[in-house]
Amino acid sequence: MPIEFQQRVLPNGLTVIAETDRGAATASAGFFVKTGARDEEPVVMGVSHFLEHMMFKGTEGITAEQLNRAFDEIGAKNNAYTSSEMTCFYASSLPEHASRSVELLARMMRPALRQADFDTEKSVILEEIAMYKDNPFWVLFESVTDRHYAPHPLGHRVLGTTETITELKSGQMRTYFDRRYSADNTTVALAGKFDFDRACDEISALCGGWVRTNPAKRVSPVARYGQAAVEVKLTDAKVARGYLLGMAPAPAADDDRRYAAAMLAQILGSPDNSRLHWALVESGLAEDAQAGFDAHDGAGDYYVFAAGEPGRIPEIRAVIEREISNLAQSLNDDDLDRLRNKVRTAATVGGERPGDRMQRLGRTWTALGRYESLDDEVDRIGKITLAELREVAEAFPLMPATLGMLTPESQA
Repeated sequence: MPIEFQQRVLPNGLTVIAETDRGAATASAGFFVKTGARDEEPVVMGVSHFLEHMMFKGTEGITAEQLNRAFDEIGAKNNAYTSSEMTCFYASSLPEHASRSVELLARMMRPALRQADFDTEKSVILEEIAMYKDNPFWVLFESVTDRHYAPHPLGHRVLGTTETITELKSGQMRTYFDRRYSADNTTVALAGKFDFDRACDEISALCGGWVRTNPAKRVSPVARYGQAAVEVKLTDAKVARGYLLGMAPAPAADDDRRYAAAMLAQILGSPDNSRLHWALVESGLAEDAQAGFDAHDGAGDYYVFAAGEPGRIPEIRAVIEREISNLAQSLNDDDLDRLRNKVRTAATVGGERPGDRMQRLGRTWTALGRYESLDDEVDRIGKITLAELREVAEAFPLMPATLGMLTPESQA
């Protein structure tokens, strides 16, 4: 049966969207809140992610144990995540348990935020921050992102810092929650086997009392195009390898050139059969080499990462710069054909899973405020030309960039 897009906005501003499929074997739901690290004041950096943890601690009428048990009793697969721009709470279940699954998600979206839970979870967050400090990629990524966007809040760290989390007070979290977790800042995305009208009525009964806050519009990023390269040099006695990560401006989430930018990043540095893979990994010069693209509200960025022997980092850097310099002119029809096949395969596989459709639907709507079908997106990517790839490479060159290097202290 065909997949149908449906939409309803409740009187309080909460938006419900769905791609319903009567023939699906599962049903997936997600509550997407348009809030993340970029919406935080510097003094409370990390509060969005902290709140994500607190949502699982129960409501005034449901304990954390009861909440977890309730999801488990219906066999639901549920989880959550926080990014720089949104926070999502989601669950997938069999269609006969879809109403219960949505009910549990809606209830957990109004947590008790108990002081005892806050104090306990603060230690968990601090341990998580400490764990990521042992991840060279993450250390470099956060440091480079901070320098690349500073002082704009897109440079904020999703986990926060040891200092901001240590100093965070429960009252500050409550204030942030009341302002950002409002009806008009939340989208409920459904996919799979749902009765949409029934689901909307149930969501209205559960969430109709949520208030509207008219959250402030996000600050537009400061353009960095044409600025000189910035270098961030770090050393760590615990690392034995050398690591390099560069970041450069790219198209924003609402820029049609984002499709070409995503393909360009794949050609440059997908995990296999890319320019960087053949030039660095297959040649034995580096142990890891990759590139990626991420589009944000009002801005976008490319990243390039590589790891290898500390003494060979200058050589690795030179190869990366060579591959970037030659990228636009080296593009050919084989590159496009290969990527089109990858996109079609990924779209077909993802389109068969309501969970994947729900995530795509919720993220796209939260970022753009509009619906774009998977078929239309695949069709757009399939029509990208070599000229478009070269144009985006010229408009958004990967150099100069914000460049970070992490090496052992002995190499300093």
